[in-house]
Amino acid sequence: MSTLKLRLLKKLKCTLKYEKDAWANGAQLVAGVDEVGRGALFGPVVAAAVILKPDYRIRGLRDSKLLLPEVRETLAARIREHSIAYAIASVDAARVDEINIYWASLEALAMAVKLLEPAPDHVLVDALKIDVEWPQTKIIHGDALSCSIAAASIIAKVERDRMMREIDAQYPLYGLASNKGYSTPKHKAILREHGPSPLHRQSFAPVWMAQAEHTPDLFAELQQEMEVLPDAELLGAD
Repeated sequence: MSTLKLRLLKKLKCTLKYEKDAWANGAQLVAGVDEVGRGALFGPVVAAAVILKPDYRIRGLRDSKLLLPEVRETLAARIREHSIAYAIASVDAARVDEINIYWASLEALAMAVKLLEPAPDHVLVDALKIDVEWPQTKIIHGDALSCSIAAASIIAKVERDRMMREIDAQYPLYGLASNKGYSTPKHKAILREHGPSPLHRQSFAPVWMAQAEHTPDLFAELQQEMEVLPDAELLGAD
């Protein structure tokens, strides 16, 4: 995340404004939904949906990216204990490669909302429109402005981090317990040296470039394709 965006998010205040608007318009079960892992090179994108109790305020809710890991864990436990409902869904790396990360994120978000029991009657979404049957409100920087979306962000982040720690034992080479599958310099260096695992997102540039380097025939084929492409196509012109 850029320093400028981080400063902006820190200035935003996480409140129940959007939840109160939905309650005032007749909604009773307002769900916030968010996803994590869009930018990762490894593993699934994970989404969570949360319906908070209108009469119980969980202090400290904010965008999960702004919280220390131990604070996220504490808040996640409170959210699970005191929410009306929460649900988690994930879309694995193979599916991400199949439909791309944007559509995979939308799929995970919709799945999480549909898993809620009881079902919501209004959905607050962080900057996206998802395929669900209930009315929804799209909120820019929603995870920094809406307590429900922030709660979903925290649940999703804690769950994905847990998954990465477990998978780290399976693929210890890549340092997943620390980098959580994201594109850190060390992670990319390991990819270049050893190539990707089956759970890496093969459609992401650092991954397929590392794969090409470790597959000489494929690497040569890519080089040949780049040599014969017209200059306009190389530049991405129409």
